[in-house]
Amino acid sequence: MLLRLFLLVMTLVMSFSTHANLFNSKPKFLAGSDAFRFSHQISTDSVQLEWQIADGYYLYKKQLIINGEKVALGEINYPESEQYNDEFFGQVDIFHHQLTVNVPISQREQGAKLSVEYQGCTKGFCYPPESIILALDEQAVSSTQSFAKTSTIAKNSDNPTAYAEEPPKAEQTILADNLAQNRFSIFWFFVLGLGLAFTPCVLPMLPLLSAIVIGRQQRPNGWVAFSLSLTYVQGMALTYTLLGLAVAAIGLPFQVALQSPPVLITLSILFVILACSMFGLFSLELPHSWQQKLNQLSQQQQGGSYPSVFVMGMIAGLVASPCTSAPLSGALLYVAQSGDLLTGGLALYLLALGMGIPLVLITLFGNKILPKSGDWLLKVKTIFGFVMLALPVFLLSRVLPTEFEPLMWSALAIAFFIWLNEQFNVQKWWKKALRLVVLAALVISAKPWVDFLWQQPTHTQTTQLHFTRISSLSELQQQINAHQGKKVMLDLYADWCVACKEFEKYTFTDANVQQKLNQMLVLQIDMTKNSPANDELMKHFNILGLPTILFFDEQGNELTQSRVTGFMSATDFLHWLNQL
Repeated sequence: MLLRLFLLVMTLVMSFSTHANLFNSKPKFLAGSDAFRFSHQISTDSVQLEWQIADGYYLYKKQLIINGEKVALGEINYPESEQYNDEFFGQVDIFHHQLTVNVPISQREQGAKLSVEYQGCTKGFCYPPESIILALDEQAVSSTQSFAKTSTIAKNSDNPTAYAEEPPKAEQTILADNLAQNRFSIFWFFVLGLGLAFTPCVLPMLPLLSAIVIGRQQRPNGWVAFSLSLTYVQGMALTYTLLGLAVAAIGLPFQVALQSPPVLITLSILFVILACSMFGLFSLELPHSWQQKLNQLSQQQQGGSYPSVFVMGMIAGLVASPCTSAPLSGALLYVAQSGDLLTGGLALYLLALGMGIPLVLITLFGNKILPKSGDWLLKVKTIFGFVMLALPVFLLSRVLPTEFEPLMWSALAIAFFIWLNEQFNVQKWWKKALRLVVLAALVISAKPWVDFLWQQPTHTQTTQLHFTRISSLSELQQQINAHQGKKVMLDLYADWCVACKEFEKYTFTDANVQQKLNQMLVLQIDMTKNSPANDELMKHFNILGLPTILFFDEQGNELTQSRVTGFMSATDFLHWLNQL
């Protein structure tokens, strides 16, 4: 049993990073037209501009510029913005989720136009400024226009009213990647539910629960037993699914709250307390009076009857046991921040399905397939306590500077491996070998702290990376042709790109990164002005925004799978370069 426990533990430990990715996966950035969906409505005395802003994305108030041609504009009142302290730009005003601006107009002449410029970002990624020209002639009065997902306005071109089609293939690929990643993420809810079935609050109750579901009559055949137990599980799954849908439906206010450091810190403290319940410091359950009423309702149902068994399952989903309340709270946090009804319902359904699988198997094959109860059940519960502690790490990583995140994950891993090491204080040789593996993992986990405490500051001894500047697609091709036989890196930079400045300050100043880049031709193009030459290059390579770094092989072909989109730390970027 100890060996089984170790294998379960190692599986969970190896998936720690996966659990982190469940909440904070490497972003697949949306197309600009999806991140900031623009629409407008023109009436006789005003133009209403509206942006639907995707979760985690924002628009800069300072970059929102509205001008009129052959039309008099009244005073524009902007909605309340959010203050954001940017490391490079200082205190800035930003808009999240939705922005509606009413522009009063008067004395409109023939050929009147309204120009709208805006620019937005998300964490580690920024989009080029967009320019939109709206015709305000008489035919456009009372019209409504919403730009399609695959179209955007040509930016600062000679014909500013012309549309430029974005490559639908690239966008469909991004959406497909997001969908596939989402499906993979919610699969872990099934694994979580399966693990919860092997906690001391659930596993010992399964034989009794199986008998209640079947009823007092003679044991039915295999198909009837299977269908009864599956009906019970579906009833429980329905309760969990409805709970997931309800939480996902109110996800938008929750997403807004997750932008606030006080809320993030409060939630972190809450989940630390919930983790303590998994460590056995206290029990977390419904009030006793509520449990009594629900149990009485459940006892009124008759085992062996499909409708009654289904209702019993629904009620069981409401009676949260001491071992499942804390993990369920963590699951609901993920669902709430996703704001996606499909994700919310399916995730909680898979959680309930995982918890119900052992019940179905016991109903079919009897108690003989159950592992014997013992201390290992309490240890499984403790493991889930450590998994719960991953949630505060994820939440606090949004508040604290980026260098603290690996230290928090390291501290969690160190605590876990210290506890795990104590579980193998026996004399058998194979258990000693497992203990050595745990100790080795403990040493590896401590590396971020060793680096943090002992490494010398590098900002005083690093030099700026030398880039060869280019200004157009043709110059890029000339440089590539002139350096055949050598790898080429092209960095797309802009002054309005926060993550580009982070690359220059934290990544390109690293001595190891510079040593690796010295082996190739390093080019850079300034995209700040968003000139026609810049626009040509972005369309040629289907670039959504910045920072974007392209790599070319010795024959001048782009290494499309090696493209970097979004900020990378020096460590991650060096690893990326080593894979070229």
